[in-house]
Amino acid sequence: MTTTFVESSPSSLSQEEEKIAYESSLTLARHAFAGKSLKLYIADTEQDEPIVLPDTAVALLLGILRMMASGSGIALTPLHSELTTKQAADILHVSRPYLIKLLDAGDIPYHKVGKHRRIRREDVMAYKQAIDQRREAVLDELVAESQELGLYD
Repeated sequence: MTTTFVESSPSSLSQEEEKIAYESSLTLARHAFAGKSLKLYIADTEQDEPIVLPDTAVALLLGILRMMASGSGIALTPLHSELTTKQAADILHVSRPYLIKLLDAGDIPYHKVGKHRRIRREDVMAYKQAIDQRREAVLDELVAESQELGLYD
């Protein structure tokens, strides 16, 4: 099985494409129901049977259209994929050199393919979740201290 990464940068979309994505997302949102598949027919063809999309694909498509409509770049990667250091750094919103320091410190597991580091997507997401939880705990502590000091109501 090959791993395919699909990426779109914000600058690659024209205003017309953003408009089409916006209008399509509104139409899709009106017709998509949670837990229901969606049947699509291709316009201007003599298609006998519909293309059936499962509800999870519909939700994903709706998210893609909304991101395109806002002019955001998107990247799709399989859940069980391996990432390059650049891709992992982008997910974590850190620089590549900072990510390399995290890898070298053992904060995120990785392995080498030749001389290139590869990081499992699950490991990057686990690290991100742990950091987010720590950040939230620190913010909760700060709010509690502010309330104790009467600085925050």
